[in-house]
Amino acid sequence: MKIIVLLKQVPGTSDIGIDPERGTLKREGVPAKTNPYDLHALEAALEIRDRLRSFATVTVVSMGPAQAEAVIRESYWMGADDGVLMTDRAFAGADTLATAFTLSQVVKQIGFDLIIAGMQSTDGDTAQVGPGVAEFLGIPHVSYVRSVSDIGAGSLTVVADLGERLLTQEVALPCLITVTRDLNQPRLPSFRKRKETASRAVALVDAGSLPAEGERHYGLAGSPTRVEKVFPPKSERVQETWEGPPAELAARLGALLKRVLSP
Repeated sequence: MKIIVLLKQVPGTSDIGIDPERGTLKREGVPAKTNPYDLHALEAALEIRDRLRSFATVTVVSMGPAQAEAVIRESYWMGADDGVLMTDRAFAGADTLATAFTLSQVVKQIGFDLIIAGMQSTDGDTAQVGPGVAEFLGIPHVSYVRSVSDIGAGSLTVVADLGERLLTQEVALPCLITVTRDLNQPRLPSFRKRKETASRAVALVDAGSLPAEGERHYGLAGSPTRVEKVFPPKSERVQETWEGPPAELAARLGALLKRVLSP
C-alpha cells in the first residue's frame, strides 16, 4: 500500500506580517512548525504501515517556500520513508482551491492507494484542502476521522466525528481521509532516525515539473478568492489600577459589578 501524507508548515508564532497588496501571510523568515493536525495524519500513516509491515510505504508531500523542507526532515525523524517538497514562486499566494489543485497534480504523478491529511491547518482553519485534493483526483474521501477500525484488501473502515454523532463508514481504496486529534498521539522524533536519514534526499518539484495545462490554476493567479482588506481589530478595553484597603476595594468592585450587570 502506498500512503501519502499531506504536511503543511505553519507559522510558529502569532507575530506575523500580511502582504498589504496580496492579502497573504508573509512566511519567509518567520519561525515555523509542522501543522499540529498533520502530525496526527503522519502518525496514522505510520501506524497503518506498521500494521501492514513491509507491504506499505509512507511518502510525505508539502507545498511551500524552501524552508518548508524542515517539516519533511522532521517526518523522516518520525519514520516517513521519503518526501516531496513543492516549491516555486508560481505556487505562492494560493488559496485553498489552488492549493488543492496543485497538490493533486504531484500526488497523481507519485501514485497512491491512500492519502491522509490533518482535518485543517492552524493558520487557515478552513478544512477545505484535503477534500479539495480528493475532488480533483476524483476519489472518495471521509473527513474528521477519529479512528481507523479496519484495513481490507480494497477498502478502509473509519469512524468519523460528525459533531452530534459518530459515523462508521467503509470507503473504497484509493481514497483520502482527514483526521482529528482524537485519532492518536503522535510519536516523538527519533535521534537515531535523525542520524540515519541525515543524507536522505527530499525531492523538489517546481511548476515546470507539472503538466503545463495546469499553470493558470497555480498560486495567486489561480486563486478565485481575494482578501480585499486587512486591518487589526479595534480594542475597546479600559484598564484601571485600584489601590487601597481590602474592604474598600471589595466595596468598590461590588458597586462596579452592580452597575455593569444591572439591566
